[in-house]
Amino acid sequence: MPNKKPKVIVTRKLPQEVETRMCELFNTQLNADDTPFSRAQLIEAIKTADCLVPTVTDKIDRSVISQAGERLKLIANFGNGVDNIDVDAASEKGITVTNTPNVLTEDTADMTMGLMIAVSRRLNEGVDVLKDGSFKGWSPTWMLGHRIWGKRLGIIGMGRIGTAVARRAKAFGLSIHYHNRHKVSEKTEQELDATYWDSLDQMMAHTDIISVNCPHTPATFHLVSARRLALAKPNAVIINTARGEIIDQEALVKALKDEKIAGAGLDVFEHEPAVSPELLALSNQGKVVILPHMGSATIEGRLEMGDRVIINIHTMFDGHRPRDRVLPRIS
Repeated sequence: MPNKKPKVIVTRKLPQEVETRMCELFNTQLNADDTPFSRAQLIEAIKTADCLVPTVTDKIDRSVISQAGERLKLIANFGNGVDNIDVDAASEKGITVTNTPNVLTEDTADMTMGLMIAVSRRLNEGVDVLKDGSFKGWSPTWMLGHRIWGKRLGIIGMGRIGTAVARRAKAFGLSIHYHNRHKVSEKTEQELDATYWDSLDQMMAHTDIISVNCPHTPATFHLVSARRLALAKPNAVIINTARGEIIDQEALVKALKDEKIAGAGLDVFEHEPAVSPELLALSNQGKVVILPHMGSATIEGRLEMGDRVIINIHTMFDGHRPRDRVLPRIS
């Protein structure tokens, strides 16, 4: 590491251990009160920093990047995805972008399974009954949900997280189906006894639980559209722990209201942090389990993310290529 420490600006409050180590290694400017940066603050930061550490809440688009100062060499995203950053624009200005891949795989897969069970077994409704004092004792016909054992799970996006979900689901007795740009390896298919669907439309029509685990890109925006939701079974449940924009939220609300599908478990929303009042109402009716984007929120995961960010910064300013460099799209 050169004698002169790089100036690192962090846009959100990070775990204390991560912030302490960053302050030891770099000339670090922290966000003590965790208030998200405004657009003006982001622009000011990239004008003066050697490295910016944003999170998924920060939209670093082309117009922001165009105002980067000569000092800015690295945008080290504290997050798995980079849909909040215009990687192409950064590359054009000679700015490296990194992320923290593979860190959140198991945490997100755990949450996906949790939502499957919560929706199918009406866990939120059960909690509400205890809270409002209306529980009168056990009854053989009361609060009946559906077992997940023996159901068909359709996974949209069989990457690391999708595969981790499949492994858990198989242990819970679900039959694994998946749609992906390419088939997974024969070894993985055999391990999971997985069925590949080249057509997402057909998979939607033939599975009971549909889990969205693909990244958000221009190609996956509203991938689960009104037309595709209409193909799903009336007893189908939709789970989304990826990005809200992948599902047409308005169409999902309509499908739930019209009982075209049975339920949904959502950890992400299309217009985050705003949550549709209609989704909140459906949650109160027991059709939807909604969570505040906490699929990756484990202490272990956040600490690992921080470690990866620190390694990426240290490697970059030590004159080497960071391991987690994100490449621009090839046109």
